Amino acid sequence: MISDPQERAVPEAVRRTSRQEKRAQTREALLDAAERLWAKHGIRGASLDEIAASAGMTKGAVYSNFAGKTDLILALLERYTQVEFGRRTSSTLRDQGRPRADRCADAGRHYASRLSAEETRMKALLLMELWLFGMRDFSAGWRIADWYQSHREGLAAGLRAGGDDLSAADRASLAMAIEFGLALQHLLDPDRVPAELYGPGMDLVLGPAMP
Repeated sequence: MISDPQERAVPEAVRRTSRQEKRAQTREALLDAAERLWAKHGIRGASLDEIAASAGMTKGAVYSNFAGKTDLILALLERYTQVEFGRRTSSTLRDQGRPRADRCADAGRHYASRLSAEETRMKALLLMELWLFGMRDFSAGWRIADWYQSHREGLAAGLRAGGDDLSAADRASLAMAIEFGLALQHLLDPDRVPAELYGPGMDLVLGPAMP
């Protein structure tokens, strides 16, 4: 008796899906290991062998998923820059149902809470590593630049004329300078640079144009 071709196809489809899932899991494990080691030791301070070992794999697993170190860096950059950094803070600032001062104060408290997590320190270190790499490598640099632009557009959305020569895009650029620059200062010197400065800083830059 000849079996139905569709019945024979199902097991192969399942096996193919299983292989794809395993490959995706391997790839994510390598990216996780690269993120940890590069945040801790710098991109030049951790080799592909060390990354593979940290993920519990061999170097061959790296080359079966990535063309080399640069490809791994770009994949990690792509994953990292997909994160909607600051989205909750931005939505707090745009909550038109509350007084501007309250919105900015809440945004400052949320910002400070986010910076208090150890994970944030590691991500800041990684972002600096990726930024330095992007300054030296155009293929990585434009991806970072596009991510910054997307974030600026999110901050600028809904801003009105502020009664001066600053455009919404200019205000968003200054707000980004506060968001990232303040984080770097605070993480290095938390006692003398309180993260809560984010609230009044955003009030100064975005306040005049906030609805």
